[in-house]
Amino acid sequence: MLVWNKEDAAVAAAHSVDPDRWWTGFGHLLDRIGGRFARHEPRRHAAELMLGLLSDLDRKNCWSIAEHRGARTPDALQHLLSRSVWDADLIRDDLRKYVVDHLGDPGAVLVVDETGDLKKGVHSVGVQRQYTGTAGRIENSQVAVYLAYAAPTGHAMIDRALYLPQSWTDDPGRCTAAGIPAGTEFATKPALATTMIIAALDAGTPASWVAGDEVYGADPTLRQTLEGRGIGYVLAIASNRRVPTRHGTWQVDALAAALPPKSWQPMSAGAGSHGQRMYSWAWIPMANTAGWSWVLLRRNDSTREIAYYRTFSPKPVPLRVLVKVAGQRWRVEECFQTSKGLTGLDQHQVRRWTSWHRWVTLAMFAHAFLTVITAAERADHPAPDGLIPITVNELRRLFDALLLRPNHTPQRLQQWSRWRRRHQARARACHYQRREQSP
Repeated sequence: MLVWNKEDAAVAAAHSVDPDRWWTGFGHLLDRIGGRFARHEPRRHAAELMLGLLSDLDRKNCWSIAEHRGARTPDALQHLLSRSVWDADLIRDDLRKYVVDHLGDPGAVLVVDETGDLKKGVHSVGVQRQYTGTAGRIENSQVAVYLAYAAPTGHAMIDRALYLPQSWTDDPGRCTAAGIPAGTEFATKPALATTMIIAALDAGTPASWVAGDEVYGADPTLRQTLEGRGIGYVLAIASNRRVPTRHGTWQVDALAAALPPKSWQPMSAGAGSHGQRMYSWAWIPMANTAGWSWVLLRRNDSTREIAYYRTFSPKPVPLRVLVKVAGQRWRVEECFQTSKGLTGLDQHQVRRWTSWHRWVTLAMFAHAFLTVITAAERADHPAPDGLIPITVNELRRLFDALLLRPNHTPQRLQQWSRWRRRHQARARACHYQRREQSP
């Protein structure tokens, strides 16, 4: 129930925001996905889970969210993720359309990247020791590829694909135990990204460009697919990659070394948290008959470090356009940071295929909701002099403070304390019993 008091009203007035409109917006979001659930109970539980994901809980899982939302146990939320009948891919389709309806722009950039969630044990779906950028090293983790939509008014993730290493796809018994659909085959990260991009374009998602890091720039199938669809790209590549130019095939770092100083142009890749991200840029035409292709070079004039990109456009574009697209790649990193920090993207405590997709999809939807209402607030209530525009982080704080503040009685808090301790006692007894029975 929504309860206002004088303190709430004062906070809202000080920030010139309209929490009633946010609540209405959340209701419209639920209307979009309501038809995906055959019964009222899972529909209501999905709403409660998303509101918990939007809260300021330090740790978000079925236990903490159920307590925050006033449930007696986490059973209903656990059932929603594991056994209830609904299709997370259909909700994903609703998410993509929701983002496009509110943020859609024909010049938008589709950005692909992967992120990892550190895990213990060997039973969580897709887990193994593998490199993850989250830790910057090889760790026991799950890795997933995400597709973000970056538009002038905001950016949010619109698709996801869990990466299954060959150690999983080569073990049918392990896949069955984790609930992975029969027939699921190994796919590289670029292949997963290509599938998501094609699905987005086939669904009518307005976009003119794709951006990604070296993992995706090295994949010829992805590049050829985009060229065949008439979609431009700015994809990072390693310094030892060889590319065809009008003067033969060159390694890209040799191309950079051969450029005269006047080839470099200072230009901003976009505004960052500390101001404009200024670099020196150069570009070199590549041999291509399907469109216009260049090697794009970005030099940090402080460290002299150079980054390399393969680029393509179906029509001629100036250098500043490629620079702008290259700068949009970091939007997916911002999505990872805010969705993990604000809506619990990586805080799932699930092991099976279905539960992972359900949690991640609803967390992405919660993050997209914050992005959409932040964009609306910026458009309708421009920041006055002396204030930065409202951010996703600040809006989530206000949403929680004004609309989600829990009001628990001492009896309810004590009931949850007893429930947790009882569950933990049973778990400890089972662990001890298993250890005693092991040889």
